[in-house]
Amino acid sequence: MSQRSERRGIHVDQSELLCKKGCGYYGNAAWQGLCSKCWREEYQRARQKQIQDDWALAEKLQREEEAAYASSHSSQSQSPAQPSQSQPSLAPFSKFEEKKTNEKTRKVTTVKKFFSPSSRTAPKKESHEGKSHSPSFTRQPSLETDRVSRDFVDFLKNLQKPGREIHKQSRAFIESMANKKDLGADELSECVQDFYQNMSDRLMTHFKGSSEKVERVMDQVEKYIMTRLYKSVFCPETTDDEKKDLATQHRIRALHWVTIQMLCVPVDEEIPEVADSVVKAITDIIEMDSKRVPRDKLACITSCSKHIFNAIKVTKKEPASADDFLPTLIYIVLKANPPRLQSNIQYITRFCNPSRLMTGEDGYYFTNLCCAVAFIEKLDAQSLNLSPEDFERYMSGQVSPRRQDDPGSWTHSAPNVNPVITQIHHTLDLLTCLEKRQQQVLDGALTMQAELHDWQDSVAREVQDILEKFPLEIKPRASAIDAENVESDRLPPPLQPQVFAG
Repeated sequence: MSQRSERRGIHVDQSELLCKKGCGYYGNAAWQGLCSKCWREEYQRARQKQIQDDWALAEKLQREEEAAYASSHSSQSQSPAQPSQSQPSLAPFSKFEEKKTNEKTRKVTTVKKFFSPSSRTAPKKESHEGKSHSPSFTRQPSLETDRVSRDFVDFLKNLQKPGREIHKQSRAFIESMANKKDLGADELSECVQDFYQNMSDRLMTHFKGSSEKVERVMDQVEKYIMTRLYKSVFCPETTDDEKKDLATQHRIRALHWVTIQMLCVPVDEEIPEVADSVVKAITDIIEMDSKRVPRDKLACITSCSKHIFNAIKVTKKEPASADDFLPTLIYIVLKANPPRLQSNIQYITRFCNPSRLMTGEDGYYFTNLCCAVAFIEKLDAQSLNLSPEDFERYMSGQVSPRRQDDPGSWTHSAPNVNPVITQIHHTLDLLTCLEKRQQQVLDGALTMQAELHDWQDSVAREVQDILEKFPLEIKPRASAIDAENVESDRLPPPLQPQVFAG
């Protein structure tokens, strides 16, 4: 099978990652393949059309109700007076009709107010007087929130007057979000994105077109706002994000049998540096869920992707390509099974600064992650170059492709094999091999010790044989010539040479 045919189910053309409208920015599956800018334009256009249609419908209903109400009153005024005994029975009926008409009129007015553009921004007095705030907005701030608030204030001090205005606008926006707790996720996203756009336009005017300064300030604004709003806008109850999270987790668990060879992943985990990069990539993609700010979640995705590129580069000993990156990213996601993956992707999509998702390496890596998740959801036998029968058997757990090369393996034919059990047996096999190697080392040490004892005994025997063959004789000490002369003490001193001057 050729390399090209092996990649037929995983290869994604880079043009498919861009916006379908051809603007050059990265698209997103959550935005129907559009970038955030084009999606907002389409969303606002559809929203305005929906508001106009609903407004026309409300006016039509109101006219019909007014016509019905007018005709009802005119018929009552033209009808002759009824006997006194029938008036008690007609009065309650007329009151009922009037009450019903008034109730319908109030409903029509409510519908018109709901679809009015100003109704979404105007604060509701009822929410302050008759209703309490949502627990998500009234809970005590955490230590992280306090730290982020202090950092935000310290950062804005350097901007002086603009900093005070930014802080004021940010606090006002957070307070206004408390009155919009009943809105859906898309409406909340629209509010946040509108705030980003307005703030960015003001900063662009203040900094006279310096995009770097604007981006630096907007990063701090996003960090402050989303840290404060995280618990109320992440995986809201009005969405099915949690349901999608569970479905994705179950899907990844069912695909535990997918191997590197099936995905054509150019990574050799036997290399220590590659194995270390794979572990770091898995750690980064899992750590994404612990972050609150969309920019920090994107940073985890970017770090994970860079570790993947490093693993491919070390394995292939050449720079990695985009065709190598996507299969490896899919493999990392399958191994990591990140918690609340769909919720994190939706959170980034809804509340991240749109400039980060449209361009740059953050946008590229995030788009590839969305493609990887979409591939996992639609993965089939053809994508892995398997027959439909084998794919169904692997999905049902009847067989496992991991150890089919071992004919005596119990996992080859055992039904419903748990991957944890397989890992335990693999670990036991490794421990058995280590025990054998340890025993070999101990046997070698004992053999060396015996050889040392034998060598010591042989050396001692050789020394003893030499001593017996050539015994050691100790001769008496030689005395001086005049040692026996007792009168030596009386002898004159020896002559000393003398030098005379000539």
